[in-house]
Amino acid sequence: MNIHTYEKAWLAAALVLIVGFIVTITYGSVGLGISMIDDSEEVMSPGDISEDDRFGEPRVEQVGENEYEAYVVARTFIFQPDPIEVPANSEVTFYVTSPDVIHGFSVVGTNTNTMVIPGEVSTMTVEFDEAREYGVICHEYCGSQHHTMEGKLNVVPEDEFDMTELSVEAPDEVEPGNETEFEVTVENGQLEDLETTVALEIGNETFEEDVTVGGDDSETVTFTVDTADLGEGDHDWTVTVDDYEETGTLTVAEAGDEGEQGDDGGDGTETDDGNETEADDGNETGTDGEGDADA
Repeated sequence: MNIHTYEKAWLAAALVLIVGFIVTITYGSVGLGISMIDDSEEVMSPGDISEDDRFGEPRVEQVGENEYEAYVVARTFIFQPDPIEVPANSEVTFYVTSPDVIHGFSVVGTNTNTMVIPGEVSTMTVEFDEAREYGVICHEYCGSQHHTMEGKLNVVPEDEFDMTELSVEAPDEVEPGNETEFEVTVENGQLEDLETTVALEIGNETFEEDVTVGGDDSETVTFTVDTADLGEGDHDWTVTVDDYEETGTLTVAEAGDEGEQGDDGGDGTETDDGNETEADDGNETGTDGEGDADA
């Protein structure tokens, strides 16, 4: 049987296309982990999202070397957290859900986008190679302020990225002459140890302490301040750890007026029953003397 040259060319092209489609689908499902959406994922009640360990506090976590997970909540009409901050040269898996209505999650300038259904978790894994700022928008109509629902995704240089959190517990007011404590907690969200210095400035005094915070751990530093050195009145304080800062005001109360008894300080013996030392009962110790003369 004689097959025309053009027929051979079309047959060869068809076979190449078929093989190409098979290779593409296989690579996408195995190599890139792309799969069809199904209903096998766990579904939770939208009202319970705030109590879920993952979404109760929307955040970014480091789970491996250059690997991060971002837990994002889309609600009318905001994204949480905002901004989302991750380092360059990292792989980020987004977990996105909603507690109210259907939203969209789209990172402008990338092919990262998904529909966000209340109670369901949409998952996407993206690699960010270069430092850049991206916009995040909702591309599913969600209400009257849909057009204002936007956020930011900041991909920062690796040497500028950290996951440090700073918190301070300190009284607002203390009695004069007493010592008071400032408890400073430094949390390190990264897997590598964090070596830093905690500094407290109050009045004319400065306290410092070097600490090493383990990966995914926290350390608490306590500074003891003698209020006698501060004096009465308001004193502003500042706690710093690297580029993080917390401020407040400590009030040293005025000393009370001790010894004040609320009386005139006299020694009066007046009583409410009318008896006085002057004997106002009508009997006088003196006499007129005129009656004896008549006698």
